Amino acid sequence: MTTGPAGPGTIEISRLHHPVTVLGPGTRAGIWVQGCTIGCAGCLARDTWDRRTDRAVPVRSVLEWLAGLPGPVDGVTISGGEPLQQPGPVAELIAGVLRWRGDREIDVLLYTGYPWTRARRHTAVVAGCDAVVAGPYVERRNVGDLPLRGSANQRIVPLTELGQRRYGLDAALPGRGLQATVTGDRIWMVGIPRAGDLRRMREGLAARGVRIEGASWRS
Repeated sequence: MTTGPAGPGTIEISRLHHPVTVLGPGTRAGIWVQGCTIGCAGCLARDTWDRRTDRAVPVRSVLEWLAGLPGPVDGVTISGGEPLQQPGPVAELIAGVLRWRGDREIDVLLYTGYPWTRARRHTAVVAGCDAVVAGPYVERRNVGDLPLRGSANQRIVPLTELGQRRYGLDAALPGRGLQATVTGDRIWMVGIPRAGDLRRMREGLAARGVRIEGASWRS
């Protein structure tokens, strides 16, 4: 996937990954956008905060990546970064995802740091989602094993019949977990950590002689 200057038909992307098994039901494709000004304390993905035009790619390239996945794909999770700070490109991306899925039961789940009362105003984006997880991460409210959420203030909003079945009150939502991915000499984590998970992971690695030089969740 080639990068280039930001412009019409492009979207700033932090990373793409498949399979993702911790951000929604089943086996999923994960799309993380680049850029977020909300800046939640304790965010796992501080590396996605800065806007970076060198991360701009054509939306069609992301859709080609998705179409080329070997499968299975039960859903597409879009996170970041903050997707609603690139509303036009994200709406274009979701429209392409819907064309690609056709009549298959592949859900679209969007994470946003905005509360639902604000997120819902981005009608071109949310109209294509089956569910939205809305609200900023609040570190002191990271309690228990909240399904698909990092803190208790965040809200899961099903928007379609498929979304209701997979994310509604009667849905068997998966608990929180972390998935490690290795790229070269870098390890990056997918998922939603419980309070203390990252510290325990760092201590466990140190006990095995693995030292973390830098981490996206530390300033």
